[in-house]
Amino acid sequence: MRTILVSGDGSALIAAATALHAAGQGRRTLLLAADDPHRTLDAALGVRLTGLPTPYAEHLAVARVDEQETFRAALDGFGGRLGPALDLIGAAPLDPEELTPLPGTGRLALLRALRSADAEVLVVAASAPAELIATLALPEQLARYLDRLLPEQRQAARALRPLLAAVAGVPMPADWLFEARAKAAAVLAEARAAVEHPGTSVRLVVDAGHHSLDELRRIRAGFALYGQRLDAVVAHRALPAAVLESPDPWLAAEAARERDRLAELARELGDLPLLVGRRPEPTLEGVAAQLYGERELVPYDTSWQVVDRLAEEGLLVWRLVLPGADRSELELVRRGDELVIGLGGYRRILPLPSALRRCTVQGAGMAEGVLSIRFAPDPALWPTGWSQGIG
Repeated sequence: MRTILVSGDGSALIAAATALHAAGQGRRTLLLAADDPHRTLDAALGVRLTGLPTPYAEHLAVARVDEQETFRAALDGFGGRLGPALDLIGAAPLDPEELTPLPGTGRLALLRALRSADAEVLVVAASAPAELIATLALPEQLARYLDRLLPEQRQAARALRPLLAAVAGVPMPADWLFEARAKAAAVLAEARAAVEHPGTSVRLVVDAGHHSLDELRRIRAGFALYGQRLDAVVAHRALPAAVLESPDPWLAAEAARERDRLAELARELGDLPLLVGRRPEPTLEGVAAQLYGERELVPYDTSWQVVDRLAEEGLLVWRLVLPGADRSELELVRRGDELVIGLGGYRRILPLPSALRRCTVQGAGMAEGVLSIRFAPDPALWPTGWSQGIG
């Protein structure tokens, strides 16, 4: 499935146009509204979206991410455990109509939608970039916490729990906890597979006249740090090209300044496509035609790789593509077999590739949006033959 997460200023309009474009190519498409409390997408489409997919046009269905249903489903997952626990403390369970989503439920609802959507193309009018980055990073982070707090290896000791309880003098985890752990791990694996699928990408939307290059760089770096691929940047609400020839000197000068800003933005993006939508905004179909035409966008390649330079320099170099990253905001910490990378307000803990776990860090450098971390084999862990390469 091809998944396009549209995020930024004006994401609802661009998401709707993108979905219509995909459906117009004969591909079964689902358009989802996520984190849209003011129902901006409803207004753009002229319909009221619900949690159930509703036909809108040929090959296109529309729906809203249902936070309420996700919250109820999460509570139902506790089965019969929640009721006895509430009885124990003398609390009455909440009726279904009393349940309202808690902070953070929207992230879980979007992840649930990503792994369960039934379509050839899924287009999501997503939350703002910072919130979307945090949402897409969640499956990996929760899986790591789960592995640390309740390692899967402990399940092998189930038969020994009575003995361990007697020796340690404390009760061991019950079977239901291990069952809940297995279920949570499976759900997180599905969500992570959807997020990391090669067909999943982010389409960033900015205002043609008021975007900030510094902010855009931080957003790109944040997505790249968590392995998320952008496929394009859309600059919408640009002035009509004809305004450059306007007899009004102020209007012509404003159009010239916008033209220069867009040219600077295009240079900043490099190979990443810049699509420009101009005012006055036509119908959704017109916006789609203006932006895409016959163009087919693919996710921008941000794959990371270990480069073998043992024969030449005695080093292995881990190249991490981080377009937009600011060297002054970069933090690197080696923790055993993990590398902690901080980038401004973002932080990710990465397991080292197997070959690098037997190495020591020799240094790092940032150039043209690529972080290169240099490793040298540790003679104590890689005593012989390392100069012949890692193959």
